[in-house]
Amino acid sequence: MNFYREYQSKNVFQANLNENGWRHLVLHWGLVSEHVALLVIFLGLWTLALALLPNYAAPDTVIMRIILLFVGAHLAGILVTFIHLPDMLGMLFFGVLYTNVGFANFEGYERFELFLRELALINIMLLAGLGLDAGAFRRLWLMILRLTLLPTIFEVAVIAVLAHFTLSMPWLWGTALGLVITAVSPNVVVTVMLKLKEDRLGLNSGIHTLIYAMTTCNDVVAIFMFGVVISMIFSTGSLTQKLLQGPIGIGIGLVFGYLYGMLLHYLPSRNAVYANGLRFALTMLGGTIAVMGSRIIGYTSAGALGCVMLACIGGIGWKREALKMTPQQLQAYEIASVPKRLDLLWKFLKPVSFALIGKEINFAVLEGRVIGYGALLVVLGSLFRLAFAYLSTYGGNLSSRERAYITISGFPKATVQAALGPVALDLARSFQGTIDMSLPNNVLIISVLAIIFTAPLGAILMLRLAPFWLKHGDPVDTAETPVTAIEPSPLNNLNARNSAKL
Repeated sequence: MNFYREYQSKNVFQANLNENGWRHLVLHWGLVSEHVALLVIFLGLWTLALALLPNYAAPDTVIMRIILLFVGAHLAGILVTFIHLPDMLGMLFFGVLYTNVGFANFEGYERFELFLRELALINIMLLAGLGLDAGAFRRLWLMILRLTLLPTIFEVAVIAVLAHFTLSMPWLWGTALGLVITAVSPNVVVTVMLKLKEDRLGLNSGIHTLIYAMTTCNDVVAIFMFGVVISMIFSTGSLTQKLLQGPIGIGIGLVFGYLYGMLLHYLPSRNAVYANGLRFALTMLGGTIAVMGSRIIGYTSAGALGCVMLACIGGIGWKREALKMTPQQLQAYEIASVPKRLDLLWKFLKPVSFALIGKEINFAVLEGRVIGYGALLVVLGSLFRLAFAYLSTYGGNLSSRERAYITISGFPKATVQAALGPVALDLARSFQGTIDMSLPNNVLIISVLAIIFTAPLGAILMLRLAPFWLKHGDPVDTAETPVTAIEPSPLNNLNARNSAKL
């Protein structure tokens, strides 16, 4: 009898478990289906490759080892989300595992690997440029400027000083390291902000707009200044030429970005049948020309600025066009807009970016001294950022808890570190022995430490503290104070006009 009851209770438990699992799958099918679709796409393409190109599609070939690295990283990213950690950590750790078991020898495909890294960086910079809101910046420019510059300057300065005296890194290399570490992760921040929007937290005070603007501007400044410093490090000219690298790169980037962005206003016409698809192709082409072309001409800083600039100028023109659309046209436009397509591309490039940075971490050559001092750099730099970020939030109509929440939103690091971390290493390899390889290796290793230490902790803090530090608001993100005013969307403007006519 006892055996029967135990058996029956196990069946009931198993049934409940199956029911809960099925309910969870159905509830989150919108998100899960994206991953399933990507897996089906991979299996379909691999099947075609095995049929048409069997010499390249076999699992033991270099090209398939590269592809399997990205697929495995994507699956690892999905798995870590079940324990409520950011997916990029799973992707990163899979890359580390892949190289330490001996599967990451991609000899002969170094240029392809470099292209994939640059493509991920281009994607991030284009999204950053399109994310710049000119209206919000005009209203909140003083607080955004403080939140962007003060924490960044002090964090970079602390890291550069510590790197110089603990790891004997030259001042320019220490500054480059600080600029890599200081960038806030848009991936973590946006994911958390979307969750808070569902829970209606922080909407009425306009904190979402402020955090988005701060994150985007911080990344733009960090990426651009990193390009300037790297140009100076790898410049082979005189001291005068090195000092002119920055100003000349700024000029080239601004001119190219503005002209190409204006081209995107008119080409193709908004009335074209495939306007969004052509705009996406032209935007990616422009970003690729900016980044790769700047490397060819020797002004690396021009690429980052040109990429962000063309996306920003193009986005301004597209937003103006959206104001002239009917609600039906606007809905169709937003579903397939350029930012949506870039976001879809990032789903493919995200495991590429994090797996490739993890792939560079070989336990056999790691030094405990670099890891120890690197962890110290990340911790102290983050503490200085938090302190000066909180001071930067003074002057608005925000409570102390809301200011504290804005402060911790600048803590998580991940996306930009994965893109910028290997850049110096790739450039150093191209110089073939004339650069001390321990310097770019230190930048890469400490970038990984920054991701590991700050990404999960930052996401957890933002999610756990939001219900206590932010106010519940209406589903529409409207502002109650002039400090955090939010510009209504084009769709809301159209609806308001139609209602007035009625």
